[in-house]
Amino acid sequence: MDWTWAGGLVAGLLIATVTAPVGVSGAVFLLPIQLSVFGVPSPAITPTNLLFNVVAGPGALWRYRRDGALRGDLARRLVLGTLPGVVLGAAVRVFALPGPDVFRLLIAVLLLPLGLWLCLRTLTPAHHRPPPAKELPPRTLTGLALVVGVVGGIYGIGGGSLLGPILVGRGLPVARVAPAALAATFATSLVGAAAYTLLSLASTADVAPDWWLGLACGTGGLIGGYLGAHLQPRLPERALRLLLGTLAAALGALYAAQTLT
Repeated sequence: MDWTWAGGLVAGLLIATVTAPVGVSGAVFLLPIQLSVFGVPSPAITPTNLLFNVVAGPGALWRYRRDGALRGDLARRLVLGTLPGVVLGAAVRVFALPGPDVFRLLIAVLLLPLGLWLCLRTLTPAHHRPPPAKELPPRTLTGLALVVGVVGGIYGIGGGSLLGPILVGRGLPVARVAPAALAATFATSLVGAAAYTLLSLASTADVAPDWWLGLACGTGGLIGGYLGAHLQPRLPERALRLLLGTLAAALGALYAAQTLT
């Protein structure tokens, strides 16, 4: 228990410090560590990831709010769509995708293209990139958030981690997207964790979160998220995005290989 607590604390701290500046909670990278290092069973790994987001989220959000970065209605629009989506995703995860092989394939399908896209966007010279697209209308943004919320509920990342790259890719500044994406992740993770807890009463599988590990990782993420949000204006965005893209692509390729062998 002591090793698990210490390891989860360190993992959550390091991951959140790196990912919080670009609006990613870190759960997208913590999930494979829970699966491979800590041996969290499936599907309990997903609500454990959501628990991490719930505990870790306030650190970065408090810092962003203190800096005035949470102004505007973008966060409200994202939450409005992702909240119902994450509940539906939780039900799909428990009753339709309980097997570890399917879960690994899902990880690969999500992480590999996301990582490659982030790398390509980072390495493409600015004058070769397409012009920024117009901001999505409110209804379209809410619909996109709903779809991402379903995926986030299945994957255990709350949805904001996927919405962030999409919105930044359309030309919105990271300084605006990051706080809103983290706010959506926190809100949907809170609802998603509660949904999984209720679903555990109707399922014989390991559906309830690993409370000790989730709290340990979340405590580390609470500290790391605050530090990452504080460091955002001082970090080179190009290098940070390239690092995130490389990690996501590498993890996606690893689980794709494990699924095919």
